Amino acid sequence: MIRRTTIVAVGRLRGWAAEGCEDYLRRLRRYFPVEIVEVPEADMNRLGREEALREEAGRLLRRLPGDAHVVALDRESGNPYTSEELARRRLEPLAVSGRGHVAFVIGGPLGLSPEVLRRADERWSFGPVTLPHALARVVLLEQLYRAVKISRGEKYHW
Repeated sequence: MIRRTTIVAVGRLRGWAAEGCEDYLRRLRRYFPVEIVEVPEADMNRLGREEALREEAGRLLRRLPGDAHVVALDRESGNPYTSEELARRRLEPLAVSGRGHVAFVIGGPLGLSPEVLRRADERWSFGPVTLPHALARVVLLEQLYRAVKISRGEKYHW
């Protein structure tokens, strides 16, 4: 299994989403370190869409760890995987190949810029529905936790 994870995301979580993330972070950190890096959303009242995406891209790219395998979460261009595929076909092979530090990038309400998508080593999707970015973070953490349990053959997934 992966040995370290960094999640670089646009926006700060509050309320139920923050509570859900904290629950899964507590569970995951029993297996490996997880760092959350939040960057501010661009001010969409003063910037156009493209300029806001560029500004957020700069913030995201500066915070990505240089040694990490980067996964962008992108509904439109990402590959959908089952929980078993995430565990066995994506995360386990990364650990075996020596790429045990995985960084995930989650955009804000505007998504991710083409520049961030080009930087990613791969792109994942949680399906065709559009998730609010706060919910996408909760789903990512839950799926990472589920993948750990699958890989270790521990009860949770069944």
